[in-house]
Order: sequence, then C-alpha cells, then structure tokens
Amino acid sequence: MNEQPLQIDEIDHLILSALQQDASLSQRQLADRIGLSQNACWRRLQRLTDAGILRGSRAIIDATRAGLRLTVFVMMRTRHHDDAWARRFRTRVESIPEITEFHRIGGEWDYMAKLVTTSMAGYDRCYKALIADMDLERVTGVFSMETIFEGRPLKLPR
Repeated sequence: MNEQPLQIDEIDHLILSALQQDASLSQRQLADRIGLSQNACWRRLQRLTDAGILRGSRAIIDATRAGLRLTVFVMMRTRHHDDAWARRFRTRVESIPEITEFHRIGGEWDYMAKLVTTSMAGYDRCYKALIADMDLERVTGVFSMETIFEGRPLKLPR
C-alpha cells in the first residue's frame, strides 16, 4: 500500500477529532463547533470521505450490557501463504459475524482476530466454523478478563 496520505490541516484535525468524540453531531452542529459555515464543513467532510479517511459512523455498543460477555483474541499460524488460500481464509473469517477485527500480523503468528460472543459455547461454535477445512497449523485463544478501554480515538499526525 503506497498511497500517500491526504494532507490534513488544522480544520480537518478539528473535524476528525469532533467526529471521533461524537459521530452523531449534525452537520450544522459540527460546523458550529469548529467555526465553519455549513457549506465549507460539508465540502471538507466530502473531501475526507472521498479520500477514504472517513469511512462512515457507527453506534458504540456496550458488549457486556448487550449480552456479549466473552472477548477472545484468536491467534493463528498457517503453513499456507499463497494468495488463493489467503482469499479463501479471508472469506471464511468474514462469514463469522462475531469476529469484529481481523489482522494479518508479523512475528510468531500469521493472523489475529478479535471475537466477541456470548459465552464459551459461542466461542466454541465460532472456533469450529473458523478452522473447518482450513488446515491451520496452530490456533490459540487469549481470553480478555477485563476491557480497560477500546475504540480510543486515533491520535492523528500533525
């Protein structure tokens, strides 16, 4: 990925910071907060969206209160590193909705997934779906005992 990052000025920083804190702000509220006209704010939002910096907004749900009491970081190692296998594996992972993040990583492991589910039985069901016919060399789960924080706003470079 050799894409050059979009040049972000101080106004863009203010917009991105405000949206990371509260993405439910209306365009008028956002414009008022950062001191722009609504039209100028809209143009900047469009530019940030077109550049792929803004990729939508979501509600933040408390997993535990919603009945999702188990978070597992699943580490995986494979013997397969060809593109066809990787595409098939990615499709498999994407088919498991409890997997909320998926990363190809360096070091001792090849992949890491964050899985959020209701219980150990839920994890077992996801684990079986994940490994079925995938020929993974090794899979281990690291169970979260407490979430200290998550979804922290990004510290943008200046």
